Amino acid sequence: MSLDNFFQLGTISKAYSFKGEVILYIDADEPKHYFKIKELFIQINGRLIPYLIQKSAVHKKNQLKLKIEGIESEQDANQIIKKDVFLPLEKLPKLNDNQFYFHEIIDYKVIDTVEDKEVGIIVNVIDHPGNTLIEVEQNGIEIILPINDRTFQKIDKETKQLFLDIPEGLIDIYLENE
Repeated sequence: MSLDNFFQLGTISKAYSFKGEVILYIDADEPKHYFKIKELFIQINGRLIPYLIQKSAVHKKNQLKLKIEGIESEQDANQIIKKDVFLPLEKLPKLNDNQFYFHEIIDYKVIDTVEDKEVGIIVNVIDHPGNTLIEVEQNGIEIILPINDRTFQKIDKETKQLFLDIPEGLIDIYLENE
């Protein structure tokens, strides 16, 4: 199974009991949206393996205590500790028109609202806590731009354009040797 149709929900963080229960850490803005999931995919040796959830309970605001079908002992649970958990993209909550998921903006054109011109095409999103960046390609040149509440202006999903208020001189740093 390809990761293209999935998003990473979180990680199995630790075993919870000798009966094979585990704690799922949910890495999402609104973890409660995922509290009632019935199945998940665990990445093992580079492959996504489907599992059914027999029982779940909220452990903390961003964690679930899970009893997963086929995981019957502490030893079984230890085999999936620190493994990444995925869900199909269709399980993502719907967003309003001016919101987006990072995977959606790949191949969007970036428009600099300060200079009122196209910067390039988004080829990657680098999601660092507190400092999300987008990698934009312009004529073979890589430009790294911040995307946050100050720089983001709007998105046009119909024309696949992302409008940013890019700090003055930032793009010139990348283009001055060209």
